Amino acid sequence: MTALVSHLDRQVRSSQRLLQIVLAQSEAIRQQDTEAVLAQLGEVQAELGNRAQLEQERDTLIRETATRLGVAPDEVTLEAMLGRTEDEQATRARSLSAELRGLLGEIERVHGQNRVLIRQELSFLGHLMRVLSGTPQGSYSPLGETTVPQAANAVDARA
Repeated sequence: MTALVSHLDRQVRSSQRLLQIVLAQSEAIRQQDTEAVLAQLGEVQAELGNRAQLEQERDTLIRETATRLGVAPDEVTLEAMLGRTEDEQATRARSLSAELRGLLGEIERVHGQNRVLIRQELSFLGHLMRVLSGTPQGSYSPLGETTVPQAANAVDARA
């Protein structure tokens, strides 16, 4: 059980680092700091490498438990790994597991927000580039007809 608690503790620490990275990335996106966004992306990649190793450890723990219990690995739960133990280590494992689930949910939420922010920024840049190049994007009228708008000028060239 010590191996399980140790593993869950490493998973939580890794998830905490990943959450801090995606939060910093979110701030960099909002500030339109391209270098910081890219730096955070590098940090994400490095942490994902650590998480891949943790996932291998997790799979090993699950396979060992499945073999010991004589069940398929996909049937192994935390409670199955803990058995009927109600000691301090089992309580710690349950607590770490709950914390890990919460962290992973928060990482997923922030990462989703980051994706939306990046799409918005890229959409704005695409629009700006079309305006500056004089090749506006066609659209549909309220009646469903295709329209091609006049090129918009972002700069008043008369001055």
